Amino acid sequence: MSADLTARQQALYDFIAERVRAGDAPSVAEIARAFGIQDSAAHKHLRLLEAKGALVLLPGRARGIRLPAAAKKAARRDDTLSLPVLGRVAAGAPIDAAAEHEGQLLFDRAAFFPRPDYLLRVKGHSMRDDGILDGDLIAVQRTAVAENGQIVVARIDGEITVKRLQRRREKILLLPRNPDYAPIEVPPDADFAIEGLYCGLVRRG
Repeated sequence: MSADLTARQQALYDFIAERVRAGDAPSVAEIARAFGIQDSAAHKHLRLLEAKGALVLLPGRARGIRLPAAAKKAARRDDTLSLPVLGRVAAGAPIDAAAEHEGQLLFDRAAFFPRPDYLLRVKGHSMRDDGILDGDLIAVQRTAVAENGQIVVARIDGEITVKRLQRRREKILLLPRNPDYAPIEVPPDADFAIEGLYCGLVRRG
């Protein structure tokens, strides 16, 4: 690899590089076992190899060891977000289980917050005053949890709707953002679920 590496570091590098190229980066514990050293010593060797530019360590990731060139490619991939576009949603089915897929779109990962899982095509004008128009694609993070005032994708007795969530004591309301539409009060016995959280929209010309 480099004349800057000691013989021990070179041996560690060769072991790690072989595993990484095979698509199976070793864990710290596996490196320690392979060389008969403590985990703390393996950590120290990894940090030294990173300091010399031989490896890239990804904080907070299990087996987060990469070779420099591979790390650059992975970083470029990590900057891109591929989202499925969902059209009609089958009544009674959770979103993405039986939805009609219209393809995939690529975005910069920083385009939305929080990170969405899919795009859903809006039908109707009930959210007009929030800037969400008929035919827009909204980015949705799949979650069953939302706070008052947030825009959610909800399922009521098999029907999918996009509204603002409001909880009032024992009552759940789904509020439109267009005075031509009435709020939806969720009946206590309804089959109700929050399917996702609104993260932004895409308006295609």
